[in-house]
Amino acid sequence: MASSDTSTLSLTARDPEGSRSARRLRREGLVPGVLYGGGDEPQHFAVDGRILRNTLAHSGAILQVSVDGGAGSPVLVKDIQRHPVRGEAVHVDLLRVNMAETIHTTVFVELTGADEAPGVVEGGVLNQETRELNIAALPGDIPDSITFDVSGMEMNATVTLSAVTVPDGVTLLDDLEETVIATITPPTLEPVEDEIETETALVGEDGEPLTGEELEAAQAEAEGDTGEEAEQKAGADSDES
Repeated sequence: MASSDTSTLSLTARDPEGSRSARRLRREGLVPGVLYGGGDEPQHFAVDGRILRNTLAHSGAILQVSVDGGAGSPVLVKDIQRHPVRGEAVHVDLLRVNMAETIHTTVFVELTGADEAPGVVEGGVLNQETRELNIAALPGDIPDSITFDVSGMEMNATVTLSAVTVPDGVTLLDDLEETVIATITPPTLEPVEDEIETETALVGEDGEPLTGEELEAAQAEAEGDTGEEAEQKAGADSDES
């Protein structure tokens, strides 16, 4: 089931036997998958997980596959389901393609030059807002990824898809002006609590600050002495003298 040529992936046909069969295949180091499209019936298959990983690492967007040693045919890796913890492939979908027909697919966006961007050097934070782009191209023109150099981005800069250059033969399907690729924003500062001013003036029922005798009475009451208690205390002090 293996192939020494990493550009051609050898598949073994299998019956669609459900999740129990898929778990058994994975225990044996195999990855279940489905080959579909091209006007033919879907073909369920199994592929060696190690060889699949090696092939994907060294191939382009289009793979050549053969089922049970048959003739090779070009396919596009349409979807790979991965284990949520280990990250290994647990299922793969392959789409048969006609090399002479334009197809719609997605490609990853890779940012380069981040460490040199003036905004980053000044302490700003680079945010990649879009990680995949929708494109149209002939299968042979589909790039592995689309790169954009952010080394010239200043603080508070925003780059949209209109600034991205794609290879010949590739058409961008997303909105050029509305699709934001990356931004550089100032670092978030720790919030500083505003000093709260304590109101020290005593006010009356009308909300105006108290003055004169009213203020003295209010202060005495606040200290626990009413005006009458204060007068009695003052009289007692006078008698003792």
